[in-house]
Amino acid sequence: MSQIFDQDGNVIPVTVVAAGPCRVLELKESPLKIKLGFEEIKESRVNKPSQGFFKKLKMAPLRTILEFESSDNKDYQVGQELKADIFRAGDFVDVRSVSKGKGFQGGMKRWHWEGGPAAHGSMHHRRVGSIGSSADPSRTFKGHHMPGHMGDRWVTVQGLRVMQVDVAKNLLLLKGAVPGYRSSVLTINRSKKKAYKSLEEKQAVVVKKQNPMKQSKAKVGTKAKKT
Repeated sequence: MSQIFDQDGNVIPVTVVAAGPCRVLELKESPLKIKLGFEEIKESRVNKPSQGFFKKLKMAPLRTILEFESSDNKDYQVGQELKADIFRAGDFVDVRSVSKGKGFQGGMKRWHWEGGPAAHGSMHHRRVGSIGSSADPSRTFKGHHMPGHMGDRWVTVQGLRVMQVDVAKNLLLLKGAVPGYRSSVLTINRSKKKAYKSLEEKQAVVVKKQNPMKQSKAKVGTKAKKT
């Protein structure tokens, strides 16, 4: 993560993401999908079936291979190289990755429990406590918040804004944080809920009208009196 400054001098936290180059490996028609590969590796690092697959395409083996949904494959060709310039500043994207694994954690860290009394004699500082009544319902409900494995799961962060695009270095500067550990692999898709919006366009400030009958007591100059 890093930070940049906008035109008004405001600090904007950003995450620097290496978005390419990615190679088109396969185009599927039913359903419409596109298979991309990322990060070249040595030929000895892949198995023989994968070596044959890449030799058939006449390209170096790639470490990560993923499929993406496509609306139209006419703009793509097998072997084509996709770079960060497919995005532009002002786009909104959805970022998906595997979150950081934190092992087995208690309820206070996993579910933000408040905890029990902190005095010395309570003996119930960070424990679970009661999880169900004995007579009714005589069981623990499914989905009850309990201690357990935390993290290491697929997480999608929606609506992150592209602040800058470095075409020469294939870098995207996304506003905010993305899931995953440092140097983890991300999938970046265009947002389905937010459309492009220029960075120069400013949000209109809505001024709410005040009801003169509901002025604050400080403005009127009177104090509240108990009745």
